[in-house]
Amino acid sequence: PRRSRRRKSLAIAYEPGQGDGGEPQGPRWEPRDWQEQLQRIREMRRNRDAPVDEMGVDKCYDRSAPPQVMRYQVLLSLMLSSQTKDQVTSAAMLRLRQRGLTVDSVLQMDDATLGQIIYPVGFWRNKVKYIKQTTAILKQKYGGDIPSTVEELVQLPGVGPKMAHLAMNIAWDSVSGIAVDTHVHRIANRLKWVKKETKYPEETRVGLEDWLPRDLWREINWLLVGFGQQTCLPVNPRCSQCLNQDICPAAKR
Repeated sequence: PRRSRRRKSLAIAYEPGQGDGGEPQGPRWEPRDWQEQLQRIREMRRNRDAPVDEMGVDKCYDRSAPPQVMRYQVLLSLMLSSQTKDQVTSAAMLRLRQRGLTVDSVLQMDDATLGQIIYPVGFWRNKVKYIKQTTAILKQKYGGDIPSTVEELVQLPGVGPKMAHLAMNIAWDSVSGIAVDTHVHRIANRLKWVKKETKYPEETRVGLEDWLPRDLWREINWLLVGFGQQTCLPVNPRCSQCLNQDICPAAKR
């Protein structure tokens, strides 16, 4: 029964267009106090001193590289960042860039060398495999560039929806959707920014995109990731230091 329940909950997440059949719709749902909560999170993030600000993916690529190389480095840093602290991803990217980080340089590198360079990122053995496979596809199918759509990006080995939306944002300067990682997923549920509790980041993304104004989509990942790294921690959140303490449904008062 557990498997069927999981499938059902995911199916629900993909039916945002149910009410498009012309029948009258009630007022659009939005979370209580969300504008005030957002404003206070901006205030708490004002110093931009979380790990994501100093060592996040948008700080890991070589800004002086040709655009195609730059985009490849963005994608690679996203692949490395999964289940890995920003500090570790940043250090691995630095070591790769010191070797001259391009599609060709990675294809010429043997697996053992690549593994030594990216270690200790999480699941580094799998990532060696995914990086080699994806890089070969980019060379063969995209002339060494990265795809410019979410649909094509998520087809690449080791690239999930969160990475794809961030790649669109950072590499192509295009807002395709909200990038939901564990921090965004956790905080959206704590603040009740989703209609009902979600189990998976993809469900959270659909739930947030349903009501959050599109002009906030780019900012929300950066805001909530840093907030989750510093204040709204996974275990023992620092509620007493949080400006939202009085209007957060999950606050330990």
